[in-house]
This record gives sequence, C-alpha cells and structure tokens, in this order.
Amino acid sequence: MVIGSIVAVGVAKMTFGGIGQNIWNPALVGRVFLLVSFPTYMTTWSQPQGLFGVDAVSGPTPLGAIQEGLMQGSSVQELTSAYNYSDLLFANLGGSAGEVCALALLAGFVYLCVRRVIKPWITLSIFATVALTSLIFWSIDPSRFTDPLFNLLTGGLILGACFMATDYVTSPMSLWGGVVFGVGIGFLTMMIRYFGSYPEGVSFAILIMNSVVPLLNMWFHQKKFGRK
Repeated sequence: MVIGSIVAVGVAKMTFGGIGQNIWNPALVGRVFLLVSFPTYMTTWSQPQGLFGVDAVSGPTPLGAIQEGLMQGSSVQELTSAYNYSDLLFANLGGSAGEVCALALLAGFVYLCVRRVIKPWITLSIFATVALTSLIFWSIDPSRFTDPLFNLLTGGLILGACFMATDYVTSPMSLWGGVVFGVGIGFLTMMIRYFGSYPEGVSFAILIMNSVVPLLNMWFHQKKFGRK
C-alpha cells in the first residue's frame, strides 16, 4: 500500500503539477504498478468462510480461475459452474474491494448520479460495450468465452466504470467525448480479458483511454454559453 501510494501521488500526480494537472488516474497508476510488480500478491485473495470457518483460504479471483482453467483445457461452462450470480452480486467470494459486492458499488453509483456528482453516460457506455462485446464472442464460442452477465459482475469493472473512469480530471468534458471514452474502455477491457496475459483489464483500459482524453476534448467540444 505504501509503495502504491508513493507511485500514485509522487509519480502520477505531483510530477505533472499536482491536483487537476495529471493525465492518468493516480489510483490506477499505483494499482497497475503493484499489479505488474507483485502479480501473485495482487491476484490471490482470501475466500470467505463464514463466521465460524477457518481463518483464511487463499485462492484466485473468478477471472483468474477462469483463465487458469482455460489454459489447462477446461471449458468455460465447467469453470463458471463453481460460481453463481448471487455470490457475485453479494460478495460471497474472494477479491479486492473493487471486485466484490457489486450491489453495494451500484448503489453508490446511483447515489452519486442522483446527487449529480457524476454523469452516468461514461459508466453506461462502458457497461453496454462490455455486454455487447462479450455477447458477440460468447455467441461465437461459449466454451471459450464467458457470458455478458459474468463479465459485468466480476473483476473491477463496476468499480472502474462507476468511480475511476468518471474522474473529473482524467475524463472527457463533453457528452459524446465521454461516450467514446466509455466505449473504448469497455472494448479494451474485453480484449485484455479474452486475449491478454492478465485476467483483468479494466485498469489498463482506463489508463490507455486517459491518454486519449486530450484528443477527445479537442474533437468533441462543449457548447459555449451564450452561443448557438
């Protein structure tokens, strides 16, 4: 945590001039640095055992387990049978804070939208793109590719789409710029999940699209007040 904080604040934020000047989301820069530097520690988590269970049982996250199983020749149907959607929704599985309890994360997203703290179009475009992309691949080969609902509820997708991609500094200012930004994140996430060496791609996808934000702001202008 200390190393990640130093990289996030010292490298990703302060080297660009501090608050409001950074190009990439500092929290994601710190997370990706830790993920690349310490992959085992960042992808192995304790599984919930109930109130009177054993102290801890370590294991991979659902996405990690799927990737390992596919490399060993198992089918997606066999691997996903170990999980049900209620476990994914109510956090009855191991993972980091952004990979568990999808329901709580979605409740937080709705609250922020109601309070008009964030705009929903970036998040919704990410969800729609992930669902559509995974639906296409799943329809082609369901034994190799996971279904849309599984992809929406697993990994750090909900946390990234709701709270990281919507960061004011590193996201586009216009509506259509935000939509293109979200579509890019969703598509890159699925490409990394399906074909990359890491089971999760949300952090990488957001950072890649953060780099494109200046171009999106140039291509999609906000209407100026007082002008048609």
